[in-house]
Amino acid sequence: MNTENRYQRQLQLTGFGKEAQKKLAMAKVLVIGAGGLGCPALQYLAGAGVGTLGIVDFDTVSLSNLHRQTLYATEDVGKLKVEVATKKLKALNPEIEIVPYIVQLNNQNALEILKSYDIIIDGSDNFSTRYLVNDACVLLDKHLIYGAVMRFEGQVGVFNLERNNLKTNYRDLFPTPPDAASAPSCNDVGVLGVLPGIIGTWQASEALKIITGIGMPLANKLLTINLLHNSFYEFQLAKNSKSEMEMPKDATALLQFNYDWFCNKAYENILSCKAFDQLLKQQKCLIIDVREPNEMPIITEFETLQLPLSRFSESIADKTFNNTVVVLCQSGQRSLKALELLKKQHPKLTAFSLEGGITQWKKSH
Repeated sequence: MNTENRYQRQLQLTGFGKEAQKKLAMAKVLVIGAGGLGCPALQYLAGAGVGTLGIVDFDTVSLSNLHRQTLYATEDVGKLKVEVATKKLKALNPEIEIVPYIVQLNNQNALEILKSYDIIIDGSDNFSTRYLVNDACVLLDKHLIYGAVMRFEGQVGVFNLERNNLKTNYRDLFPTPPDAASAPSCNDVGVLGVLPGIIGTWQASEALKIITGIGMPLANKLLTINLLHNSFYEFQLAKNSKSEMEMPKDATALLQFNYDWFCNKAYENILSCKAFDQLLKQQKCLIIDVREPNEMPIITEFETLQLPLSRFSESIADKTFNNTVVVLCQSGQRSLKALELLKKQHPKLTAFSLEGGITQWKKSH
């Protein structure tokens, strides 16, 4: 197949040309997460001719993914995202290499997976993975392209890329994890389908600029986009004196670092799905669902008391609780806030938040 014809429209760009295309062919980019951000990033990087694309994801396609993860179709529901993505990306561009990693990234495998790549694109949707990826990139000296979305607003930035004697990382932006109870995910509050497409494509654009040397990457900057108001804000980042306080200093420290605990250390009363099942068998707990009434999925496996978080404080003010209480929501974040309110009003109550929410519990059954 004629390679020059495939890439003709970018080859004819002033300042791009054959040398830039050769750089793309030699480049290796790892995309973490084949979801809302990863899908568009992968599609455009494959189309552009990035020589090696790695994909890390262990999840399967669900119907609720399809409004924003346009790499997949209805017929792909239930299939592994990495396998579907690999097949479709090879069909898009058979001249490049796709390396699938059907694993959950953790501190035991991160350094081994990331070390072979030039640029890392973080398309994850949780803080523990973001901190892990950042720390691994710092230790390996890899450029990291960050993206995040929620509701109608998205963020993109480039970390660990030196410009003007400055090299910032994710911990300079967030030295400590944001309060999980006040930082809901898309599972909890939703996202406009086109937004991940825009941010993921922007991440791909940053990768192309870094690889080819064209333009000005968002090094040491954070760009925020609000689709409702058509607003764009660019923030200059600086080194944060607190950023290195808890960061692992070497590979051994990273292997020993507990990222889940680090990102949820303010919450000791988090109940695993397995422990929750044990409580269900004993039939000695009250389960409170703090989701709004119209949220899916519907729970039919056990009885719940519905007390939406928006009215939670007044709802529990006059209540008496005789059993252990388990609070749940969609993903385990709003339930943390509800648990905090519950313990404040009933300090002696034995209460827990269900880890991962009803979404994770249903996946495990």
